[in-house]
Amino acid sequence: MTDAPDAAPRLTHADVLAARDIIAGQVMRTPMLPAPPLSAITGAEVFVKYENLQVTNSFKERGALVKLASLSDAERRRGVIAMSAGNHAQAVALHASRLGIPATIVMPETTPFVKVAATRSHGATVVLDGETLAESQARAETIQQAENRVWVHPYDDPAVMAGQGTIACEMLEDVPDLDMLVIPIGGGGLIGGNAVAAKAIRPDIEIVGVEAALYPSMWNAVHGGDRPVGGPTLAEGIAVKIVGRSTLPVVRELVSAIVLAGESDLERAVNLYLTRQKTIAEGAGAAGLAALLAEPARFRGRKVGLILCGGNIDPRILASIMVRELERESRIVSLRITIPDRPGVLGTVATLIGRLGGNILEVEHRRLFLDTPAKGTKLDVTVETRDGSHAHEILAALEAEGLPAVRIDTGGGRLG
Repeated sequence: MTDAPDAAPRLTHADVLAARDIIAGQVMRTPMLPAPPLSAITGAEVFVKYENLQVTNSFKERGALVKLASLSDAERRRGVIAMSAGNHAQAVALHASRLGIPATIVMPETTPFVKVAATRSHGATVVLDGETLAESQARAETIQQAENRVWVHPYDDPAVMAGQGTIACEMLEDVPDLDMLVIPIGGGGLIGGNAVAAKAIRPDIEIVGVEAALYPSMWNAVHGGDRPVGGPTLAEGIAVKIVGRSTLPVVRELVSAIVLAGESDLERAVNLYLTRQKTIAEGAGAAGLAALLAEPARFRGRKVGLILCGGNIDPRILASIMVRELERESRIVSLRITIPDRPGVLGTVATLIGRLGGNILEVEHRRLFLDTPAKGTKLDVTVETRDGSHAHEILAALEAEGLPAVRIDTGGGRLG
């Protein structure tokens, strides 16, 4: 690593190659596979690097191991401290345990329970503190000073960046003629390490970053912008407010663009990985695909490598995403039907919907609405349909039977 004046040590391709030797046999060389369903949807020729198949289901093992392996015997005895939203925490905990190094991890209180439990299962002491990574970092720094532990930063460390950069080496060995890599950005460790490696191997390859639109920290730093940063995001793994001192110069020099992916793009990407690729991605892990959904023209016709960098998602969130996507695709629709309040009408509605092939999931009477006649009622029916056209067919049939119905907007659903 070379030193620049008044800057952190600068990562080199030689550092990444050295990191490959360190992780060999200790971290999985994950598969890099074509993704025809995603290619058909996005218009790009998509290849996916499945880092969600690591032991901790995240790429973070690479950088964590390289950093821990660099510690002296005295530093190992002191133990390590880290802050993380989950994936770096698990990686540090796993490899610290394997190397016999005591580890304490500070995690935001909002971290999904699945990540907290997994970190503890690897033997680390977990401290939950703060709403954001920045607040967790402040607590971790306090513990580090009080206990004289070695700091293992999740991204702002050249050793960590070198470990992450080994991904690009593997990707370009498997698919040498990629036009671009699309890489999620939190603090910049993943994209920084991989940009250095990829550009050394293929100087003409394009590197595109992607941030959650609610956390455009790197975008602001690169462009001198002041977009607001913060809020609840599905991609909590890249919900970073402060970018790395080591990573920012690399991103400025080697990354051609940063795409900001909205929450609906992130949700759709998670759902597509599950339903089309039959694999699990967390929000941050799906961010690369979300970029292709957010700005399809940028990637259309290009040979694109995506890093599915993590698969640690709360099952309840994943279930919610699946249902919400069904609603967006009008495969689940909610209808409000005005009916006379007399025996047999509910049966008529159910029979009609069933005859047309709809599956009723939920029914609720609403008699107390003031816009409902005293001898009438409104019936809210949630129906499973084939698509928007099928939903239109059911609405038209209800209207023809004298049962006027309207679609209840649940946020994002479209008919037709």
